[in-house]
Amino acid sequence: MSQKIKHVLTVACLIPYVLFAFYLTSDLSWGEQVISDPVKEYGILGSIVLYVIRCMLLLPLMMSACNLFGISYFNSHPKKPVLRSSLMFGPFLCFRVVTRGTYPELVKQNVQRNIETCFKLGLANFVFEVATDRHVGMKKSSQVREIVVPDKYRTKNGTLYKARALQYCLEEEVNILSDNDWIIHLDEETLVTENCLIGIINFINDGQYEFGQGVITYANEEIVNWITTMADFIRVALDYGLQRFSLGFLHRPLFSWKGSFNVSNAGAERHVTFDFGKEGSIAEDCYFAMMAWKEGYKFGWVEGEMWEKSTFTVLDYIKQRKRWYQGINLVLRSKRIPTQLKGGIGLLMLCWTMMPITPMFCVILIHYPLPNSVLFAFLFSLMAGTMLFLFFFGMLKSYPLRGRKLIGLFFVLVLLFIPQITAVLETIPVIWSIFSAQKDFHVVSKEMKSSRGIHIV
Repeated sequence: MSQKIKHVLTVACLIPYVLFAFYLTSDLSWGEQVISDPVKEYGILGSIVLYVIRCMLLLPLMMSACNLFGISYFNSHPKKPVLRSSLMFGPFLCFRVVTRGTYPELVKQNVQRNIETCFKLGLANFVFEVATDRHVGMKKSSQVREIVVPDKYRTKNGTLYKARALQYCLEEEVNILSDNDWIIHLDEETLVTENCLIGIINFINDGQYEFGQGVITYANEEIVNWITTMADFIRVALDYGLQRFSLGFLHRPLFSWKGSFNVSNAGAERHVTFDFGKEGSIAEDCYFAMMAWKEGYKFGWVEGEMWEKSTFTVLDYIKQRKRWYQGINLVLRSKRIPTQLKGGIGLLMLCWTMMPITPMFCVILIHYPLPNSVLFAFLFSLMAGTMLFLFFFGMLKSYPLRGRKLIGLFFVLVLLFIPQITAVLETIPVIWSIFSAQKDFHVVSKEMKSSRGIHIV
């Protein structure tokens, strides 16, 4: 079956999800009670409140449309990337890993594995830089450079945590890269693949954009926590939808970007810097993207995928999201970022913040129905169906099901419940954030011993 046919069939799967969503949400549009005059029934103020609630339920519509466009416009089953130029005269690549040094064996194991992947492809012009708060004991070689960030190091603006380490790497006395070199940012648990390396090289050689990003999947090799892994199906779908639309079509980080699988021109990164102060220290990736956009840099899409694993525990999942929520909120409130650039992340935060009260809004509209609206029924069903479809799509891209019929059936059944579970897991950080301040930079557990060695997240 060709990639185009797979793509068409995948997008066609959206239709039953929209119909299913229409059935589930029919009471919001076609309630049993027929109300022809809401002003007479509820009064002017009551009618206004109910119509405002109905409109607020459609706030995620733009994000659903962007996701749908990204998945349908671009081939959702692309062919394996092929090198379009020789590796002999390729760019110099610096794979930069930032760690606190808490998991030295994990870092050493993953760096070595990533180096082997680079060699397997035929890369030679690269280095892995490990920026760490503590010495991790990296084996010295021409492909590895360990950078220990001194305790006494302070940036001009008092930047903290990961952004502080990233800024240290850009200092004149530390940096070894020219402005024409390229930096690929990885988390300490990130694994590169041959496909993503090919995508990175092609992206750089195209010479159109200073920054780029690709897909990260979370269900590769051994799965440590099934709940968090399936909850992360939506992240994979958002990469193919929302991010590919904003970076691959608009060439702007409209909805921010992730902190790993970032491809950056070294000169452009040094110009933007990571010295954002405290307000840019929690969600440094989001802040950096907004500042780069402000400076006029263009963003592109990188083919291929990198591998990570979801958090080991539900609590770590919640704490991770809490940090993201509070960090992006700081970015949104920053006076250094122009208001006109905050529309995407503002909508993102508004939809996220509304999650705890959305069920209450639905209950209100069911018990206090408004006149039937074909437009509302269509838009709401399309929006809800798209969100349900994204979990299915994320599953397809995360976990190949060929030859695994029982696993496939299991996933299909579980997908009936995972969206609800994920909604709860995404709602808790919002409530927690409202009643508590972000006091530190929470790092999720990434190592656990077993009879087979180290699990990687």
